[in-house]
Amino acid sequence: MRNGIHLRDARGPDGLRIYAIGDVHGRLDLLTGMHRRIHDDIARGGTADWRIVHLGDYIDRGPDSKGVIDFLVDATRRDARNICLCGNHDAGLLDFLAEPSLDSLFVRYGGVETARSYGVGGFDGAALGQFHRSLLSAVPEHHLNFIAERPASVGFGDFFLCHAGVRPEIPLDRQVPDDLMWMRRGFLDYEGLLEKVVVHGHTIVPEPEALAYRINVDTGAYHSNRLTALKIDGADREFLTAGL
Repeated sequence: MRNGIHLRDARGPDGLRIYAIGDVHGRLDLLTGMHRRIHDDIARGGTADWRIVHLGDYIDRGPDSKGVIDFLVDATRRDARNICLCGNHDAGLLDFLAEPSLDSLFVRYGGVETARSYGVGGFDGAALGQFHRSLLSAVPEHHLNFIAERPASVGFGDFFLCHAGVRPEIPLDRQVPDDLMWMRRGFLDYEGLLEKVVVHGHTIVPEPEALAYRINVDTGAYHSNRLTALKIDGADREFLTAGL
């Protein structure tokens, strides 16, 4: 794509502050800490309105996936300015419950920890059917509905927010959800500019990345003990951290 916008020229909407939170992966402690920090920042003023955008991957790997979903369900019910996008791990839970498999993302990458947070344990790989039935009974229907209803992207000003990335050769309004939740190859190493600067997670980095066409805020919270968010306020940007 020849024409596009460079990060140095990108702006958020006037009078609207955006906070984009990276992959949580069951770390309720870090998520609540980040919300406290964000709301303290909001309370200091300087903006007419705000949105908190969660970039997906709320479950798996960390210790309290159920608690994270409970928190986000409550937050979105209390204030629609809390926005939650869908990540590949979140969709993976729905996929596993629809069609259980030992080769599923859910089983292979941290779903056992998610199940344990719902009170389902003891999975050894030999009793897949029982594990599946127990989990299906344990996960509240409103949790499943919450995940199923999550959009794959949202845009504000010169920024496009999604979980993983985009196909650079496809216009942003024609991207498909699977790509928005899974994209790496062809996106992370892209050398041009896009219609908007893409804010994403999905790919763990030791420190948040800010490149000409994308910003990555996934700092591996489940093992690094650091949850990262991006604050966009007009032409100003700042990374926020909760944790160690």
